[in-house]
Amino acid sequence: MKQQFSSKALATLFCGAAITFSAAAQNSPSTVIVSGSRFEENLNEVPANVKVITRDEIANSTSNNIPEVLSQIGGVNVKSTSGNPLNLDASVDMGGYGATANSNTLILVDGQRLNPIDSGTINWESIPIDSIERIELLQGGASVQYGNGAVGGVINIITNGGAKNLNQAAITYGSYNTVIGNAILRNTVNDTTIQLTANSSNTDGWRENSAANAYSFDGKVTQSLGGIDKVYADIFFNHSNSQTPGAVLGQAGQGDSQSARSTFIGSTITTDNSGVRAGFIKAIDDRLTFDIDGTYSNKNTSSNIPAYPYYVLYPNWQLAIAPKIKANFGEWGSTVIGYDFNQASQSSSSGLTFGNTSLQQNVSILNQSMYLVSRIPLKAINGLEASGGFRHQAQNASANDFSSGSTISANQKYSANAGDIAFNYNYQAGQKVFIKWDQSYRFPNTDEFWGFNPDTYTPVFNGILKPQISQTYSVGGDWKLRQTHLSALVFQSITQNEIRYDPSSGSNINTAGNINRTGFLFDSSSNITKNLTLAGGGKIQRSTFTTGEIAGVGVGLSPDLLLNARAQYMFNTSWSAGAVVNYVSNQNYESDPAITNSLAKIPSYVAADIYINYRIHSWETKFMIKNIGGNSYATTGGYNSSRGYYYYPTTPTTYFVNAKYNF
Repeated sequence: MKQQFSSKALATLFCGAAITFSAAAQNSPSTVIVSGSRFEENLNEVPANVKVITRDEIANSTSNNIPEVLSQIGGVNVKSTSGNPLNLDASVDMGGYGATANSNTLILVDGQRLNPIDSGTINWESIPIDSIERIELLQGGASVQYGNGAVGGVINIITNGGAKNLNQAAITYGSYNTVIGNAILRNTVNDTTIQLTANSSNTDGWRENSAANAYSFDGKVTQSLGGIDKVYADIFFNHSNSQTPGAVLGQAGQGDSQSARSTFIGSTITTDNSGVRAGFIKAIDDRLTFDIDGTYSNKNTSSNIPAYPYYVLYPNWQLAIAPKIKANFGEWGSTVIGYDFNQASQSSSSGLTFGNTSLQQNVSILNQSMYLVSRIPLKAINGLEASGGFRHQAQNASANDFSSGSTISANQKYSANAGDIAFNYNYQAGQKVFIKWDQSYRFPNTDEFWGFNPDTYTPVFNGILKPQISQTYSVGGDWKLRQTHLSALVFQSITQNEIRYDPSSGSNINTAGNINRTGFLFDSSSNITKNLTLAGGGKIQRSTFTTGEIAGVGVGLSPDLLLNARAQYMFNTSWSAGAVVNYVSNQNYESDPAITNSLAKIPSYVAADIYINYRIHSWETKFMIKNIGGNSYATTGGYNSSRGYYYYPTTPTTYFVNAKYNF
């Protein structure tokens, strides 16, 4: 395994970043976010660790897609198995959940969930990067506000954009014949804003059988009704087609990392997803605000592995409606009351051809929940507030399995409760400390009702699992001094009935005993001079099983240390340059926890990117180099008794040129 940076250089780099704390646009005392209560509120009044990535920060980075933004600027752990630069299959881990990170990190678009009902990846390609105004990253549980799956953290991608006109087209060309095109047209006439965004991405991929293409379209109309009142409708469509090279057999760094596994040659995964989002917000009077939003989506995924051979189809649909009302009592605080309704269905069919498939499994789920969130100023101490909330969610699930020749049916109703209590002390402008307890939960995904036979790899019904419950205790704060800002968080999370895959049995199970996660998180940045900005952050975290012989064993694919350092220098109004460096410590392979202690680890790695940017009039050009050290590393891998070790290598050094024009 190649290592391009010495330990001394690495320590110097991150210590330098750590002592120059943050001052990006997110750190203004008046910054408004929506992730705390699902209504707009002042960042300093939210008792949680929230990082805001602005549109300018995204533009001044080496990011070509949202997973790269989250890794390079957000500082979270991003994993990919694709072997190409598009990151269509990337998973994001905010809480140390490893292989189930996608199911424990809630992804939102304008406050509406993007997570699929199964364990599949997020359709990142459905959100053109140039349409993003900001990204809010809330660390820790938030099931009171958002319900199912908001356990390890919440990422809210805001694309609203306001009424400012923006007409822009961009093209990126880079290594492995990668071509990415983005366009956004946003214009306001009187009180009506029309926004159209489109993306097209293609790559030959670095590994054998890793080519991919994707395109998406989004059309949004927003009608201002005066004040905060507005109504909007948003139509979206995205398509992706990816070849799948499979894992490389052996420990990370062994074997031919560029070649695909022979059984995966010719295999593909194709996804088509479309739907509509809509919403309405109305100020009833100066104290009451009503908000309702909803989404309907229809998604079809097909998988083809010629070596077996068979085709598998996964059609599903989702409907969600979420009305809520906020009462603002002025100096007495505020209260939000809401109701969430969600219904979804998914099927699985397989056969020798796409035109000759038979139904194998289907699942239907119905979720309903009520919640309340309150904030109460404590007048005895100026700036001190108490907040708390509660949610009760019930899920009715039914499943049918026809693959065994006789129908297996199951129906189950489970419920889960979420709650939080917090104290937030905003003792002066830009300075706050908070303490918080919260309980969050997640229900099983539709495909987690089935495991896989370890010998035949065919689906086997393992029953409808219980929801997992996590309790988190955290203390943190934000501090701003002149051009410097620091946020920090200390936390401990205890999870019961955690839903995980058991490689020894091939089943998905509720883990016996607890899984504990303890850590420290910080983020920082500073305007050192008028032209130079430095930033850095990191997370020290330990995720361990607590039961029997595996007590103290670390959760697979959950590194103990993440570090991030960033720099940007403005030479003049036209020229700028920047760099980002990520360090991820070694981590256990995903495996049966009972044998993890005897396994080697996926080695730690350092990845560094640089860019230089030039602006003149309406043109902007950027040259980027990713993984400048050419480091050969893996972000994910596993171990099982039949194949032994396996891993998914990442791309080596890549080069990209981007050109953007503002009309």
